Amino acid sequence: MQYIADLHLHSRYSRATSKDLNIEGLYKGAKIKGIDLIGTGDFTFGSYIKEMERELESVGNGFYEFKRKDKIDACVGGEQKDPKFMLTSEIANIYKRGGKVRRMHTCVWAPGLEEVKELNRQLDKIGNIKSDGRPILGLDVADMAKLIWDISKDFIIIPAHAWTPWFAIFGSKSGFDTIEECFGDLSEKIYAIETGLSSDPPMNWRLSQLDNISLVSNSDAHSLPNLGREATVFELEKLSVKNIEEALNRRDPSASRVHSARDDGSNKIAYTIEFHPEEGKYHYDGHRACDFVCDPKETKRIKGICPKCKKPLVIGVDNRVEELADRDKP
Repeated sequence: MQYIADLHLHSRYSRATSKDLNIEGLYKGAKIKGIDLIGTGDFTFGSYIKEMERELESVGNGFYEFKRKDKIDACVGGEQKDPKFMLTSEIANIYKRGGKVRRMHTCVWAPGLEEVKELNRQLDKIGNIKSDGRPILGLDVADMAKLIWDISKDFIIIPAHAWTPWFAIFGSKSGFDTIEECFGDLSEKIYAIETGLSSDPPMNWRLSQLDNISLVSNSDAHSLPNLGREATVFELEKLSVKNIEEALNRRDPSASRVHSARDDGSNKIAYTIEFHPEEGKYHYDGHRACDFVCDPKETKRIKGICPKCKKPLVIGVDNRVEELADRDKP
């Protein structure tokens, strides 16, 4: 059975987000848009955990349903499938490695509420997880991954919006050139990357290092209207966190192309739903304050210097893909 999944988004407890992003709002928004699996977002935030415990009940296998769904269904119509919740969060890491400041955002998907509570207890010893739904930790992301998997090997860790300049594994400002450089010996447990709004699967297919990495898409919504603007369609034998992990671990990047996933096996990514990458905030190079944008060819012509303020340009996703790609075409 196929499930449309949006598993990277935020709650009202994160900065610059809508007050409507609570469990009820997420259920209603997912129901209206036909999203089958919706992330909670922000499971590191204590007040939100209490809301989850109040509003959600387990249906087993790591998924939860909204307790008051009948009330919402009466308002928006009950013909669509009832969305199920998965416990998800995004964590920001800012740390120094190799003489360079690294900034990364990472999606963390949990197998259950007890595992989330234990993770929060451990993270609370390391940094401040009480001031923002997306906490910022001064912890090396590889060390964080080890901490998470020491709690439960069933957590899923995915580098978020992998190409954005400032907070991403391949970001031009503070990222790495390979998954192995970032995660070291734990790289084998990184089954997938999130392509982000400013890149699409064909851009990622130009890197042979990603040939055995699954590509996923999510909305990274900060408001209800943006739910589902990107999503991943999973084909699962049965709804469970384990089966989602198995689908990711097929490491089939071609699954992001509609109906091109390998046919063998029951759990896989069928395809992804994509935003136009050219409309993404970080697709091209430029300076937002100067209202200047250019493509990689123009950046090369002007030697990477903004013609307005004469400072180095922020190198965007398209240019960074060009830098790391070892193929001319997907």
